[in-house]
Amino acid sequence: EARAPTVAHDPAFRDWWSTYLRMGASPGAALALTRMNAAIDVREVLPAIRVPTLIVHRTDDHLLTIEEGRYVASRIPGATLLELPGEDHLPFVGDQDAMLDAIERFLGAEHGAVDADRVLATVVTAAVFPGSGETRVAFETQVRGEIERHRGRLLTLSAGEVQATFDGPARAIRCAAALATAGQQHARRVRSGLHTGECEAIGGAIRGRAVGVSEALSRRAADAEVLVSRTVVDLVAGSGLLFEARGAMPLALHGGAVDVFAASLPAK
Repeated sequence: EARAPTVAHDPAFRDWWSTYLRMGASPGAALALTRMNAAIDVREVLPAIRVPTLIVHRTDDHLLTIEEGRYVASRIPGATLLELPGEDHLPFVGDQDAMLDAIERFLGAEHGAVDADRVLATVVTAAVFPGSGETRVAFETQVRGEIERHRGRLLTLSAGEVQATFDGPARAIRCAAALATAGQQHARRVRSGLHTGECEAIGGAIRGRAVGVSEALSRRAADAEVLVSRTVVDLVAGSGLLFEARGAMPLALHGGAVDVFAASLPAK
């Protein structure tokens, strides 16, 4: 009734839809997927989308209101919002041709250049407190290897700090945990902070709020601890990673506050 009201009373469609749902997931998997979707909040990263974007929304959608489509469009720079008549949420029910025609026109149109200097990334900042000097080379070699293995981009590697960016927040958390382990193996205390957000690339460096938040989190972390923001938690829903709430952290330089969580890997 909510997803496809125009065919809700069509026996053939109801039979097909119920079969589709049962074949798509077990009851347990369906519940896990629903919980995961309910936990995801991507509002903060919408402004970082830097590709041509088309949002198609039916004006009388019963499941997601047109106001929600308008909100998403307002958060993505340069997004095109197309409001189509209709009340069905499922794209393959109702006037499918109008939706497909709009997508085809959008894909075939010329779009303005995208600002390539701004990217969405997960920033890992690890504060390193050195131990015995003779282990530094071995520690830094392991750090480089872990960042490469987790497909990160190393920005800074010094006696007191490691900073890298990742295009996947789950990999970033796993890498930060690996850096903590490397520190324990080489007599170094490592305290990591992670945040996902828009970054401005300047030569080989980056700057922006995501960098500042990750640095602030690393200063708050304890030895071998990986602290992450609520944004990171939302983006890795369903990954199996574990999080423990640590309260809110005010941001002196950027304003507002960030909900902080301690991240950990599930036991093997």
